[in-house]
Parts: sequence; structure tokens; C-alpha cells
Amino acid sequence: MTLQITQEQVESKYRQYHARINEALARCFQKESPATLYGPARYILEGKGKRIRPFLTLLASEAVSGSCDNALGVALGVEVLHNFTLMHDDIMDAADLRHGRPTVHKQWDVNAAILSGDMMIAYAYELALKALSARHAEVIHIFNDANITICEGQALDMELEQRTDVSIADYLDMIAKKTGRLISAALEAGGVAGNGKPEEIAALVTFGEMIGRAFQIQDDYLDIMAGDGKSGKVPGGDVINGKKTWLLLRSLELAQGRDRELLQSIFDNKGTTPDNVPAVKAIFERCGVLDETRAKINEDTEAAFAALDLLPLEEGRGYLRGFANILMKRDF
Repeated sequence: MTLQITQEQVESKYRQYHARINEALARCFQKESPATLYGPARYILEGKGKRIRPFLTLLASEAVSGSCDNALGVALGVEVLHNFTLMHDDIMDAADLRHGRPTVHKQWDVNAAILSGDMMIAYAYELALKALSARHAEVIHIFNDANITICEGQALDMELEQRTDVSIADYLDMIAKKTGRLISAALEAGGVAGNGKPEEIAALVTFGEMIGRAFQIQDDYLDIMAGDGKSGKVPGGDVINGKKTWLLLRSLELAQGRDRELLQSIFDNKGTTPDNVPAVKAIFERCGVLDETRAKINEDTEAAFAALDLLPLEEGRGYLRGFANILMKRDF
């Protein structure tokens, strides 16, 4: 008989581990001086982060070993590394708010945010090295590869903003690096902390890559569908800003006539006015991009689930599958 993990069980474990992760993060960066170095790091970790990546690290360890006891340090390192990227992203995006609070460079200044973020990279490694594991070198390699790959993704994102010849392949490569790699690295590091076998760790990486891509494409989808109650975002923010998303790039391939002219103008002019958002949404509907996007999200999610079959523990597989289903909000 197949073990069934209910959504209630997954949500209960998430709440439990979320509290455990937050309690441990609150003990990080205890030094008071220099205040402009450690204050920003504490500040960003006090935000309303969902702790998705460290939770996946703990679940990955459980899926290969039955326990997450050795993986907490690694999970904390993943979350600190993630928040470093957010701190620096906010500077590059000139963002004023994150989770309803001033961003670090607004609360302090750009120099403090850069320096504190740099310190957080080293601190993340220290947390990982405190993990009860004989495989520290593998974990550090994963952190290094993730850090380099995320920087590549951010650089590609900035380059794509300036280009007028962006393909869907370009976009998928960018999101795999910028968004997907830290998700797959969180799972990979958890598998190593749990002393998983090479084939098990490879399965966790595949799961992370597929879920990461589905997660980002879903984010694109929810941006335009926010008016339907699927997101708290302002509807069409990506369209207004001329962001080269899966939906815009794919609809440019499919649309014709005046529909294509409007989309091309958004592409060329790097954005449009909010008044044009309903028209763009209607184009997405007419050319079938919304249906195709939903199908793509489901396809990637199912590919992620297929990778879980290589993991040894049924309960661990069930929790990873259940959490992924919650993440993907699969109500379509």
C-alpha cells in the first residue's frame, strides 16, 4: 500500500521546520560591531521570508536518510546565501521595499548593503562547515557552484534587458541559473548532508531544476493573472516593465497582425502603460499562450515528480511531492 502524505501533514511539518529555521537564524550575526556590517544581515533575516530553500534542504536529507538532524547548518547556510543575493539584487533593481519594509540599502546605504552581503557569503560557508557531516568539501563545492551560477543568471538577466533578439531558450537558460540553481542546490546540499548516494543526489538536483523552472514560469503566469485572484501582485507588472518572460516571448512566436505589433512594441520599447495590460492579456488568451503555459508548468512539475522515484524513502518522497504541490498551487 502506497504511503499517502496529506497536505495537512506537509503544512504541519512546514510550520514546525519554519519555526526551527527562524529560531536558528535569529542566533546568527550576534556581533554588534561594526553595526553597519552585522545590523543589515540581521535585518534582512528578520523579514517575512518563506524559508522555502532551507525547508527543501531538510526534506532532501530526510528523503535519503530518514533524518534532517545533520542538515540544519547546511539549510541555514542556504538561506543566508539566498538573502545575500536578495540584498544585492535589491541594489541592482533600485528596489525600495521588500516584504513591506525598506530594503537594506534604503535602511542603511548602498555601501553597507554591499559589504554586509559580501560578509554573508562567508558566513553561509561557516554555517555549512558546522554541519555534522564528513562531506563538507562537497557541500562547499555546491555552495560555490550555486553562487557562481546565480551571478551568471543575474548577468544574463541584465543582458537580456538590453537585447532585442531574445529567444525562449535564452530565457530558460537565464531562469535556470538565476532562480533554479539555488533551489536545486538546496536539495543537492541536503542530500549530501544526509549522506545520499550519487544517484539519489542527482535525482534531487533534477527535481529541483524542474520545480525551479515551473515555479518561475508560474510566477510569469500569475503576474498577468493577478486580477483573477491568483496573486497579490499588481496585474501585469511584467508587461508594464517590458520584462522578457515566457509568456511574452512565446506569444511573439504565435501572434499575428496587430496583436503581434502591440507585443513587439512592448518588446522594443521595454515596457508599456498599465492601460495596455488588458489588451495584452487578451492577446495571450487568443493565441493560446495561457493554456500552453499551464501545460508547461504541469509538464515540468510531473518531470520533477518522476525524479523522486529514485529516492529510497517513501515518506521523504511524499513530503517533497506534497510541498511541491503546495508551491505550485496546482489549481488548474
